[in-house]
Amino acid sequence: MRAYERLLNYVKIHTASDESSSTVPSSRRQFDLAEILAEEMKSIGIADARVEENCYVYGTIPATKGYEDKTRIGFIAHLDTAPDFCGEHVNPQIHEDYDGGEIVLGNSGKILSPGQFPHLRALKGRTLITTDGTTLLGADDKAGIAEIMTLAEELIHSTEPHGQVSIGFTPDEEVGSGAAEFDIPGFGAQFAYTVDGGCENEIVYENFNACGAEFEINGFNIHPGESKNTMINAALLAMEINSMLPSAETPAHTEQYEGFYHLTEMEGTVERAKLQYIVRDHSGTHFEIRQETLRHIEKIMNEKYGNGTVKLTITQQYRNMAEVIAPCMHLIDNAKDSIREAGLEPDTSPIRGGTDGARLSFAGLPCPNLGTGGYAFHGPYEHITAEGMDLAVKILRGIVRRYAQ
Repeated sequence: MRAYERLLNYVKIHTASDESSSTVPSSRRQFDLAEILAEEMKSIGIADARVEENCYVYGTIPATKGYEDKTRIGFIAHLDTAPDFCGEHVNPQIHEDYDGGEIVLGNSGKILSPGQFPHLRALKGRTLITTDGTTLLGADDKAGIAEIMTLAEELIHSTEPHGQVSIGFTPDEEVGSGAAEFDIPGFGAQFAYTVDGGCENEIVYENFNACGAEFEINGFNIHPGESKNTMINAALLAMEINSMLPSAETPAHTEQYEGFYHLTEMEGTVERAKLQYIVRDHSGTHFEIRQETLRHIEKIMNEKYGNGTVKLTITQQYRNMAEVIAPCMHLIDNAKDSIREAGLEPDTSPIRGGTDGARLSFAGLPCPNLGTGGYAFHGPYEHITAEGMDLAVKILRGIVRRYAQ
């Protein structure tokens, strides 16, 4: 079975995570796909396939006899789809021999156009899979799952020797906790790749350092007719705090390795106000400077308006996996060689976000991220090609071959 055929089956299973939930997994519906995958793994010959209590799916393809001492490699993808757009009743549309032009997405009135997505022209002649415009597709990351499952079936039915290959499917990646309960010892790999990226030639091993920052501002409310030199308007102080940050260092003004402060939420009255930011930077040094800037703002505001007026809370989120990957660049070299073997040129651009691979890397499992062949994730314009998925499988198999050598 080709990877895209598996994808068409998987996307029909509703697995959106729930960012408002405190359970693990955040939505029980993720078990629906987990159980199906475990049974499918058993049916193709993965004897130890299992679903654990927190909805993590694991399985192992044993090494070919005589190859037990080869590096144990793993592949990981996530079960859930993004909760911020409809992931239920997905109705994929298949466009064979795509002509490179505009596509009307079902009866939604939406148009997938090369004007908004210029890469579509390069997909001409392929079998393009889109949504009907009313849901996301779910290729993020059911394409990764389908590609790993197709690789597994190929390895089991092939006479080509290989080392041990571990497979893991996680819940809740889209709400930031996919790696939280991952059983690295039980997984059994020395190194791994998440298969959760974009274009099939993509390799990601540099991501943002990330934290969240919250300013809580306490004002002093008094009748405005009697407030001279007494009132402290918390809402105005919130505006003052934001004005102290560099106006050009926001997501709308930065790219590549450039970091930012991103105001994600604000609320305020005269008496109380709150600002919430996410802070990002690829450079560890610059990341620390950004946090120190926030602390300095807190200090200045309290000196100006009185101790306790402003309280800053910084919550660390994830770090740049590059520092963990640097000592084991064979992961990147083998991926590059496999991509070139597939007839493509590797793209190692930094990701302006984070991955489960970053968290797993710092937990002891070095884990860069590979492309799936998908585009425009998390919305109605999501799309992927059958041929791109075939290439992704070929790249994964090339990586397994290199570690067997």
